[in-house]
Amino acid sequence: MSRVVQRWLARLLIAVGAIVLMWVAANLLLTMSNRRQYEATLERMRSVPAAEAPVAPLSLPVGEPIGTLEIARVGLSGVVVEGDDDSVLDRAIGHLPDTPLPWSTGNSALAAHRDALFRPLRGVHLGDVLRLKTPHGDFDYVVRETAIVEPDDLWVLDPTPVSMRISCYPFNFIGNAPKRFIVRAERMPTRPHTSAIGRAH
Repeated sequence: MSRVVQRWLARLLIAVGAIVLMWVAANLLLTMSNRRQYEATLERMRSVPAAEAPVAPLSLPVGEPIGTLEIARVGLSGVVVEGDDDSVLDRAIGHLPDTPLPWSTGNSALAAHRDALFRPLRGVHLGDVLRLKTPHGDFDYVVRETAIVEPDDLWVLDPTPVSMRISCYPFNFIGNAPKRFIVRAERMPTRPHTSAIGRAH
């Protein structure tokens, strides 16, 4: 290979690297901007006086913010949004629309990409506390079980009183990961705030 070709190849690789870095930076900025918008919307909803708070809905349109999820011990923090398509999961933690909303009874399932918001799940332990803050109440969950399942193991979505979190697995896999990492967490007594959670159906 001639020196001229080597120089052009080096320049090409540098250009490709710069484009990838710019794409990652732009994606990160867009995610942060979306999170600020979601959090501002949630804060407005949470500040409504109890007497004026709407009844907690049984369903939400895709893209509607639900709340913020935190697992303090592993450093996980993100906004939960209704929906599980790429437009949601590329920017937030998604709530699977076919499962109950967090303020309803049942197996409320959340999902996110393993290489983004759910990366800290690799360090989750039994007994860890998950805190979900919504306009219709704040909910604490305690991790009771973790499991690795096949993508078509839909039994994990069966109706139960236990909520779950889903991520692709292995966490360091390049490409479409072959399995799913499941975190089952039991909801603790509700801690309501200004919204009238007791009015939910």
